[in-house]
Amino acid sequence: MNVGVSIPLPAYLVDPGLMARKAEELGFESFFCAEHPFMPVKTTSRFAGSPDGVIPETYAHFVDPFVTLARASGMTSRIKLATGIVLVPERHPLLLAKEISTLDLFSGGRFLFGIGAGWLKEETEIMGGDFAHRWTQTRESVLAMKELWTKPEAEFHGKYYDFPLVKSNPKPKQKPHPPVLLGGGATNVLQRVVAWGDGWLPNRITPEQVRESRVTLDRLAKDAGRDPARLTISVFGQPPDRDLIRRYLDAGATRVIVRPESVKTDAEMAAQLTRIAEAVLK
Repeated sequence: MNVGVSIPLPAYLVDPGLMARKAEELGFESFFCAEHPFMPVKTTSRFAGSPDGVIPETYAHFVDPFVTLARASGMTSRIKLATGIVLVPERHPLLLAKEISTLDLFSGGRFLFGIGAGWLKEETEIMGGDFAHRWTQTRESVLAMKELWTKPEAEFHGKYYDFPLVKSNPKPKQKPHPPVLLGGGATNVLQRVVAWGDGWLPNRITPEQVRESRVTLDRLAKDAGRDPARLTISVFGQPPDRDLIRRYLDAGATRVIVRPESVKTDAEMAAQLTRIAEAVLK
């Protein structure tokens, strides 16, 4: 089964290189790292993951995903390395394209680019993002990066990003570029996946919803002249429940990513990953 793991919060209590190496040894398919670069002290934004909308304190304890995945890359050779997710409106595409292509090259083409547009209005706006039109801005950024990844010299002229002809190297190992996986459950997310993405990365979703979405995604892909088999569904942040994982995969998911509990030592994480692997992979 294609089962991945993600780094729990706080994300710096264990060595991500050791965690990724252990996950690879146990047979996990992918290793995911999320981001929030900071957490505003005062915010009116509601967190969808809790009934009262209160943002968990752990959300102030993310690490930089690219430094973390670079560490993991250097200690592994097979496991896929993924962002789940990068907040695209909070990063400039000229720099982001360079980080991604470098990581993909040095890892031997193992990077999966999981992206999001953000839900925390204050965070997005502090970083200069257009929260009201964040998916429009995200799309523009991804299109600019595709130019940089695939052409010897690239330029882009849009509403949010505008740069003249530039050279951007290295190019990614994967051709034409690493897969772009769109996170979240926005109304038009599947249409966006087909139009300019390579997969969907939902989290709060049931197996039944995955089955329905897979049918819709396949239909949209065929209508657009894309191969449905090349568009993936990666279900994020699930408990290590073998039956539930099997239901997601049977419903059409490509992979399921489980989130271990937070622990304080590398030995505890290794033991936990071993228990999870025995429960869901054997």
